[in-house]
Amino acid sequence: MTQENIGKEKEHAHPLLSNLPGARAKKGKVVSAEEAVRVIRDGDTVATGGFVGIGFAEELAMALETYFTKNGKPKNLTLLYAAGQGDGAERGLNHLGHEGLVQRVIGGHWGLVPKLQKLAIENKIVAYNLPQGVISHMYRDIAAHKPRTITTVGLGTFVDPRNGGGKINALTSDDIVELIEFDGNEYLAYKTLPINVALLRGTTADTDGNITMEKEALTLESLAIATAAKNSNGFVIVQVERIADRGTLNARQVKIPGIMVDCVVVSRPENHWQTFAEVYNPSFSSEHKIPMQSIEPMEMSPRKIIARRAAFELKANSVVNLGIGMPEGVANIANEEKILDYLTLTAEPGVIGGIPAGGLNFGAATNTEAVIDQPNQFDFYDGGGLDMAFLGLAQADKTGNLNVSKFGPKLAGAGGFINISQNAKKVIFLGTFTAASLKVCIDNGALQVIQEGKVKKFIDQVEHVTFSGRYALEKKQPVLYITERCVFALTADGMALVEIAPGVDLEKDILAQMAFEPIVKGQPPLMDERIFGTLPMDLKADLLTLTLEERLTYDPAENLFFVNFEGYAIQSSQDVQAVKEAVEGIVKPVGKKVYTIVNYDNFTIVPDIVDEYTDMVKHLVDHYYSGVTRYTTSTFLRMKLGDALKKRDVAAHIYESSQEARQALKKR
Repeated sequence: MTQENIGKEKEHAHPLLSNLPGARAKKGKVVSAEEAVRVIRDGDTVATGGFVGIGFAEELAMALETYFTKNGKPKNLTLLYAAGQGDGAERGLNHLGHEGLVQRVIGGHWGLVPKLQKLAIENKIVAYNLPQGVISHMYRDIAAHKPRTITTVGLGTFVDPRNGGGKINALTSDDIVELIEFDGNEYLAYKTLPINVALLRGTTADTDGNITMEKEALTLESLAIATAAKNSNGFVIVQVERIADRGTLNARQVKIPGIMVDCVVVSRPENHWQTFAEVYNPSFSSEHKIPMQSIEPMEMSPRKIIARRAAFELKANSVVNLGIGMPEGVANIANEEKILDYLTLTAEPGVIGGIPAGGLNFGAATNTEAVIDQPNQFDFYDGGGLDMAFLGLAQADKTGNLNVSKFGPKLAGAGGFINISQNAKKVIFLGTFTAASLKVCIDNGALQVIQEGKVKKFIDQVEHVTFSGRYALEKKQPVLYITERCVFALTADGMALVEIAPGVDLEKDILAQMAFEPIVKGQPPLMDERIFGTLPMDLKADLLTLTLEERLTYDPAENLFFVNFEGYAIQSSQDVQAVKEAVEGIVKPVGKKVYTIVNYDNFTIVPDIVDEYTDMVKHLVDHYYSGVTRYTTSTFLRMKLGDALKKRDVAAHIYESSQEARQALKKR
């Protein structure tokens, strides 16, 4: 359909959208669902909002399905959507899974829409799978009439045109993804297309079409889709649960302005659930916060073992993404260990903080701190805002590639996986070692495999590259693969086995269950024994305790070496030697002496070790420090360490504050 034809359709296709002032004033924008979907014409591009069941216009999808089955039209639609929208059975975009109704689908996630999957696998529709974040950004580019959405997201994966360009089946031949280059760097350019009709959802509409979302769990990309459709000279149809009088809505609560809305449909309550699992949960829409102790702890299982081991990767003040499925357990463990206050958990549709929900509630969060639009969340993700991401592990190969998107005739799709996994500072994949009928037990802190899974997950080469190990290595991105029985790390030489569960037999339970030989250096260290116990793991102490390496920082611009010994304890000769080796490991390669500041606040040392410790300090001063100052608020420690240093002809004065120590260093 040409832009000219779109304009003509808008002028004449629907009596309730007539430009005649009298007709518009008489009826307004509020119409029935059937009247609204009659706007859609053969060959139109229809964009839908939603995340699983959140924000999905179920009433409109049902009306479109009914109208098609009765009248055989509209036909040959192009469907564009970012996140998975369905329940894995009948609801959501499954209503559109009719041969003839859709001709082409460009979707971010296919796992929840088996009826569309079937059409794609049987070559009955043209089908593409693109990253969820790319499509959510594409709406904004369509609105701005940009010809391409340009990003690094997808490089090295099945979306890369060198690996198929996101095409799902043999019927799909047109290239909609191009490889381009700027300043010597590769990018992917995704072709945009006009949107003829947008099917969206809100909570309240006034008679002018202004839409609020006070009871919705997410705001998603609703505004971006509406803007894209309106600037494509298309129609915007919004499903709501109630109508307000003109001018009565709080302007700051309006998420889609009335100037972008053509039709408003009041839904039947049964087709306007907050999620596909719950009619309405006020904690999802930030009406109130629930007590954290009301969340049930996880039962011991492979899922809990994996989530517990993954929780050891958490760092204080980290911003974290949790994927659907196995990674959801990390939030439960963080809650059990009472460390949620030290983290910010997020999910890709726009929730920041709180505990992301799971199952058909996935995308919502309880006690969330903020809800932003999905395109903005992916701006943050794509730009490297995530400190770490925990994602599902369905299939991995010897080069570290991961497949979570396509398995023979089963088409799951990538969703936000590619955006998240490629751009998080660290990525951790979680999954059982084998799949289908796996049974394990824990006996006296040791893991035993009672029944091995029928499906191997560590194979020679994955069918679909959803995550590229080679691309991760090029970016120097740390990658871990955590299972209930072992942990792998991605290295330049391949997949390395770095931990093994107590009780697990390396040959029988690991190597014999893999299609490739991982790198194994000696006997791998055991996973932390606390993971396999029944008591809390006391992760808070670990989370708030810095490692020795984290306490040592060198700034080459100032040639300044900072030693943070706040709260640190020296209790043995081994501790003294560890400090010496760690410091030398940083300052020796510098090749010149460095200025040094040492923070001794709340530092403790066993009296018998003081002399040995200060001997070590003198060695460091003589060989590596051009100047050193120290500070602590403890008068006793200033006297104790000061006297010991003075005996060794080392500058003994210890200041009371970091500011004094820094100023003293500058004077030297």
